[in-house]
Amino acid sequence: MAYVDGFVIPVPKDKLEAYKKMSRECGAVWRELGALEFRETVADDAPPGKLTSFPQSVMLEEGEVVVFSWIVFESRARRDEINGKVMKDARVAAFMDPVNMPFDAKRMIYGGFEMMIDL
Repeated sequence: MAYVDGFVIPVPKDKLEAYKKMSRECGAVWRELGALEFRETVADDAPPGKLTSFPQSVMLEEGEVVVFSWIVFESRARRDEINGKVMKDARVAAFMDPVNMPFDAKRMIYGGFEMMIDL
């Protein structure tokens, strides 16, 4: 069954276009190297909660928006193989310098998930 990497990312609204550019270019590399899907979504209805929420999870600051993303792979083994290649790819490495990232990577939440139900 498929495997999913998921991400919740705070992105400054004034850097959203730079984030989209980075995402398109990096997503193309993931797909080229074998990812089945590469999805990026931007919150337009994710209010702060009393105890937990998407905004709270990334300590969202004024002028930022939450981006929720996922990448689908055939399996965890394929994910590990593909991610290893992606991280060594020069096209992606250009975006990995924290000085040039269009978001605060320290507040990004990510993890790998085994698909439980796929309807």
